[in-house]
Amino acid sequence: MSIRDRLKITRRGYSILREYCPGLIETKILFSLIESGAPFINIWFSAKIINEIANLRRIKVLGIYVIFTILINLIFSIIKSVVDRVSSAKEASMWDCFSKIFCDKQMSVEYEVLEKASYQQQKQKAEENLFMFGNGLGQLVWNTPGLIRVFVGIFASIALSISLFTSKCNNNILNSKLWILVIVAMIVFEGWIHDKYKNREQKVFNDWSDGTVWFNRTFAFYGQELDLDLQRAKDVRIYRQDIIALNKIDKMIAHNIKDDSYISKMSLYQGISSFWAEIINSLCYIFVVLKTFYGAFPVGNMVQYISSLKRLTESFGELTLSIAENKIYCEHLKKLFEYLDIDASNENNVDILENVVEKEICIEFKNVSFKYPGSDTYVLRNINAEFHSGKRYAIVGMNGSGKTTFVKLLCRLYAPTEGAIYINGIDVKRIDYKEYLKNLAVVFQDFQLFSFGVGQNVSVNTDYDKLKVEQCLMKAGIYDRVSKMSEKLETCLYRDFSENGVEISGGEAQKIALARALYKEASVMILDEPTAALDPIAEEEVYTKFSEIRSEGLTIYISHRLSSCKFCDSVNVFDCGTIVQKGTHEELVANKQGKYYELWNAQAQYYRNSSR
Repeated sequence: MSIRDRLKITRRGYSILREYCPGLIETKILFSLIESGAPFINIWFSAKIINEIANLRRIKVLGIYVIFTILINLIFSIIKSVVDRVSSAKEASMWDCFSKIFCDKQMSVEYEVLEKASYQQQKQKAEENLFMFGNGLGQLVWNTPGLIRVFVGIFASIALSISLFTSKCNNNILNSKLWILVIVAMIVFEGWIHDKYKNREQKVFNDWSDGTVWFNRTFAFYGQELDLDLQRAKDVRIYRQDIIALNKIDKMIAHNIKDDSYISKMSLYQGISSFWAEIINSLCYIFVVLKTFYGAFPVGNMVQYISSLKRLTESFGELTLSIAENKIYCEHLKKLFEYLDIDASNENNVDILENVVEKEICIEFKNVSFKYPGSDTYVLRNINAEFHSGKRYAIVGMNGSGKTTFVKLLCRLYAPTEGAIYINGIDVKRIDYKEYLKNLAVVFQDFQLFSFGVGQNVSVNTDYDKLKVEQCLMKAGIYDRVSKMSEKLETCLYRDFSENGVEISGGEAQKIALARALYKEASVMILDEPTAALDPIAEEEVYTKFSEIRSEGLTIYISHRLSSCKFCDSVNVFDCGTIVQKGTHEELVANKQGKYYELWNAQAQYYRNSSR
């Protein structure tokens, strides 16, 4: 990767950090400036104090140096303490900010892209890379203070060391300007050694971390999720799946023992690098002591030069390290950006931004065919259907007949492979996606409720119309249950965040999901298996109420249970991805040769057999 690309990637990384973690990098830089600058101020004042004590011994001058040293350190200490507290607080919330990056990306991605296995794999790798080791953005945060220390250390050390080479002594050999080149060469050599063995150490670390990803993922499941997940608790106990977990953990222990060799290699490379650093520091130390001995400068300056050269050597080593680490985290950032740059546009050449959906609407599927991305098999073929407001429609069929895919197309989660969907004569692709969604209320078969209050779940908002929520709960047939809860509408569902949370049944959850759809007052309501978790009596109550409630809007039922069809104005029968029949329940059930009669009779036969 070229330096230009690395600079571009690094700038983008800082841009993301400023957007999602405002103030984090700034406080890190300020803290590092104070932390790295303070020692050089102490070095300079210490040299002055030692020289004053060893030579002129002026009490007034000595007092000024001491007071200034104490005051500057006190001010720096106070500022550093405040900045460190702010920086630590921001860094503590850094991981939540990083999670927000993935949340925003997830919400911006088209559903069609979201379901692709390649997208999910790329997302998983990006998350593991960042959250397991902090690779990329985490490294950028942690290495920024080091980079500041490097530049402060180099410039301050050079500034305090210039007089080392300009001061003359009684030895002409030591006065030679060649010593500047010798010292610089030694420092550069130490930086090269540091870089060389750091790269070797990093290579070993990469090999080790590749295996650690498997280890962390496996341990997270077998060491935590399998035992702690309540949904798995019954199966784990009945089938003794904990035995499998123990076997896996034994393998991971063996894996850890093997990892000791990696750690030993990394320690060896660190030791070699430290050895050469001490050799260089010792040679610089000898040079400064000799110049002091031959009278080039007083003893206090010797302390200044030794400390400065030591810092300069360390800074050059850290500079090569920072350059090497920048190369490493730029590679990680590049992978993250590749994930973030996945085309997520769902605008689809929008040219109608305003809402064109009125109370009286007509949705038309015209010659619509569809196959999932990456598949050659058509799930839907040549679908032609119209749906008008004020009417109730049923979409029925066997498993795999294309009902759920039909709903996904209607919700614009996918776009038709062939044909088009029109609303009031306008291709839905031309309508702003967000405006389109405002007119849809959907209860999916695998709907989700959240660990918030009942009122917030129904309204999908923290501020809601209490009376309206209660009315929707009544219409859905769940109000009596909610009214008996300890905190009524404020009662939290489930116990993820509240000890007083309520665990509700599948049927109760489904009714709350129905109330949520009613609260939205959308022009189009789609109910995908809305009564799957209800018993037949409760199911009939829900359909009867919905027949009374939804007298104006367009309602579409997708169901395996054909009992819903009796309440609908029209039924569309799906089979193998096509619509094979249309009509009312009475018309379709009268046709004994049709698919609908076959399905109806099969279900009726089941209930007759069950009642015996």
